[in-house]
Amino acid sequence: MNLNETYMKKQLVYILFFIGFAGFAQENAVSIAVDTATIKIGEQIQYKISATKNGTVVFPKLLLDSLGRVEVVESFPVDTLKDTYEKKYVLTSFDSGQYVIPSQEVLINNKKFLTDSLLVNVATVKVDTLKQQMFPIKAIKSEPKTFDDYKPLLWWILLILLLIATALYFIFRKKAEKEVPIIVVAPIQEALQRLKELDEKQLLQQNKIKIYYTELTDIVRTYIEKDIYIPALESTTNELIDTINDFNESSKLGISKETIQQLKEVLHSADMVKFAKSKPIVEEIKAHRNLSERILQNLKPTKEKENEVE
Repeated sequence: MNLNETYMKKQLVYILFFIGFAGFAQENAVSIAVDTATIKIGEQIQYKISATKNGTVVFPKLLLDSLGRVEVVESFPVDTLKDTYEKKYVLTSFDSGQYVIPSQEVLINNKKFLTDSLLVNVATVKVDTLKQQMFPIKAIKSEPKTFDDYKPLLWWILLILLLIATALYFIFRKKAEKEVPIIVVAPIQEALQRLKELDEKQLLQQNKIKIYYTELTDIVRTYIEKDIYIPALESTTNELIDTINDFNESSKLGISKETIQQLKEVLHSADMVKFAKSKPIVEEIKAHRNLSERILQNLKPTKEKENEVE
């Protein structure tokens, strides 16, 4: 063997060693690790990608199986260890079968490195029907009632209560109206009470002569209408006196001519004050007031006078 051949063999050995070392370095630059590759439906896999700490490392967006049966439950932040960077994921699946998680691409100093792929086996949960006691299917359980379920019924109850309350109100109101005693006051008593109230108003002291005579004659005329049944409030003085004379003769009211004459005097005096602006003195006004009270007593129909005597 000459020197050239020896030199060529050495160069070939160096090249093969370098290629092997480079391949080994790339192989060990990224790796994956799992706690298990076989799970039951719903169980979880701890999946970890490690990259050597050699400059900038960019971990991938995790690529899962092509069927989409494996899911990412949680993705953790990158952990920085002494010589490596680690990215952890929690995976699971709810479909039985075998699924391949493909190689993941990791960038180290903008250079691509691929991890190994992973075969995941997902098994169903076996149920031993011989040992597991079987139970009959339960009926559908109704949901508990809430306040909202009773709202429509509540409105109907309130409406019914309102109707009952309204009916009771009118019933008891009618009973109360029937039970209230009606106090009947004799016309003469009413007239004498009004005279007393007129005195208490002190219209004379206030020099309200016209108002005083107006109320005084209204008391007398009202009594005549209520007790003798002769229209007096809308009649003139002369019309009223003529009507009383006619009734006195035809119906035997028993009213003396003196009383009729006194009534005429009081009414004429009041007319003079109201329409002719007459201003009688205080003594004359008081005399007309006392005379009006005597007239009321003497205008009583004959039957009432006879009953009082008895």
